[in-house]
Amino acid sequence: MESRENNERKRLKKAQERLRQLKGFYIHLTIYLVVNTILLLMKVIGNAYYGESFMGPVLHFSTFSTWFFWGIGLFFHGLKVFNRTTLFSKKWEERQIQKYLEQDRQEAEKFGNHGR
Repeated sequence: MESRENNERKRLKKAQERLRQLKGFYIHLTIYLVVNTILLLMKVIGNAYYGESFMGPVLHFSTFSTWFFWGIGLFFHGLKVFNRTTLFSKKWEERQIQKYLEQDRQEAEKFGNHGR
C-alpha cells in the first residue's frame, strides 16, 4: 500500500516537473517572438523615418543575428523539453558505456589468451 502511494507521488512529481519544463519552453518561445518582433519593428520604423527600404533592416545582420542565434538556443531548449535530444542523451551514454565495456572485455580476452 505504502509503495503504491510512493509510486503515485513519484509519478505526480514527474508530471509536475514535465509541466514546469513545458511551461518554461512556451514562455521562452513567447518572449523570443515578442522581443524579436519589437526589435524588428523598431528597426523598420526607424529606417522608414529616414526613407530607407523595408528590406534593408530586415536583412541587416544585427536584426537577423538576434533571431538566428537566439533561435538556436530556443531550438535546443525545445529538444530537451520534448525529449528529442539525440546528442549526449541518457541512451547515448548507455550505448557508449556498453561499447567501452565490450572493448575492455575484448582486450582482456585478447591479452588473456595471448599469454598462454
